[in-house]
Amino acid sequence: MTDVPREVSNFFLAMQAGKTGAAALAACFDDEAVYVEPFSGTLRRHEGKQAIMRAMQEGWEFPMPDRHITIDTVKAAGAEISVAWTCYASVLPGGRGSGVNRFRMRDGLIVSLETTLREGSGNGEDS
Repeated sequence: MTDVPREVSNFFLAMQAGKTGAAALAACFDDEAVYVEPFSGTLRRHEGKQAIMRAMQEGWEFPMPDRHITIDTVKAAGAEISVAWTCYASVLPGGRGSGVNRFRMRDGLIVSLETTLREGSGNGEDS
């Protein structure tokens, strides 16, 4: 496993802080960043820091107070960083879900983030 790059660690810490981490989370992204995520049930693409932060705010409307995210593996190759993670929360089916975040970095900022859920994620099955 590769050590977690500081910028990616900062992203996960700020994201887990929820609404109180909004400023720190926004600081992780380039102004023109792109975020692709499946959390609304369909794949959505958010372009620009403001759009990304609006998407994050939607998630803060339904917080998971007992949420805990662990980083399972990290693979880095230049500006590309892939992080497999597991989220534990009582509101998730089976108490957990898992996925992969694929980051593309430039000058210490996220310019692209694509999140995918692992098969079986959220239903208590091993992924």
